[in-house]
Amino acid sequence: MRIGVDLGGTKIEAIALDDDGRELGRHRIQTPRFDYRGSIDAIVGLVERLERETGQRGSVGVGMPGALSPVDGRVKNANSTWLNGTEFDRDLAAALGRPAICVNDANCLAVSEATDGAAAGAGVVFAAILGTGVGAGIALFGRAHVGGNAIGGEWGHNPLPWPREDELPGPDCYCGKTGCIETWVSGTGLQNDYRRVTGEALPGREIVARSEAGDPAAGAALARYEDRRTRALASIIDVLDPDVVVFGGGMSNVERLYRTVPEALPRWVFGGECATPVRKAVHGDSSGVRGAAWLWPSGEGGG
Repeated sequence: MRIGVDLGGTKIEAIALDDDGRELGRHRIQTPRFDYRGSIDAIVGLVERLERETGQRGSVGVGMPGALSPVDGRVKNANSTWLNGTEFDRDLAAALGRPAICVNDANCLAVSEATDGAAAGAGVVFAAILGTGVGAGIALFGRAHVGGNAIGGEWGHNPLPWPREDELPGPDCYCGKTGCIETWVSGTGLQNDYRRVTGEALPGREIVARSEAGDPAAGAALARYEDRRTRALASIIDVLDPDVVVFGGGMSNVERLYRTVPEALPRWVFGGECATPVRKAVHGDSSGVRGAAWLWPSGEGGG
């Protein structure tokens, strides 16, 4: 049995799968925010509950914000700040009594969709979570590509490519730089762009709804968003040339983007042609937790 855990800033979800991907159990609880030991205890409690209910012991994979530094093994870059600087994987393994693979949650999305989702069977998969922020990851032949600096796939903290005059220097990003892709193509980026132009603050879903209803200002905001997302994606295709691109998160639900972005990609991709499929995550909000369960190769993990 495989157990996957999605450790988010507001909720922790755990799932148990068999080797065929069949769901055996699932539970979700609130995250003990700003409580490191409480977060570990909560994960242990979820694992024990799934094992008690199924009568089986499982391997454990965890999708987490941030990454484990290859320099000192401690968590870095986590927006759940109480994790930063901790030896999370070691402390969790000690509490569980077995090893746990812990990787960035966007890598889990890529693994999930490469295993039995929108990119099933593809060799090279790029996946991005477009929500409040932008998280992205890479799966190579079904395995997470973490990278030598544990930042593999960190698309959101590169600059927006081919910036226009009115896009410079770009919005401030929490990482300390300006004009990061995250500040433009996240749901927050769409909202902030609309507010800068119109002076009105609206949630992203309302901007999309107004655009669909024919509102000119909302339509213009969504067109700018599409253009920026296309340019940003072209930079990944130029470097990685993935077999499939998969999007998750709130902005992945804007269906027109699966037509408009692929149509515009050849304008920006080197060589003037692009046939890369751009798809919505099949497993939706469950993709991260399923991907965490798939992190261990079959038969491994101390289950």
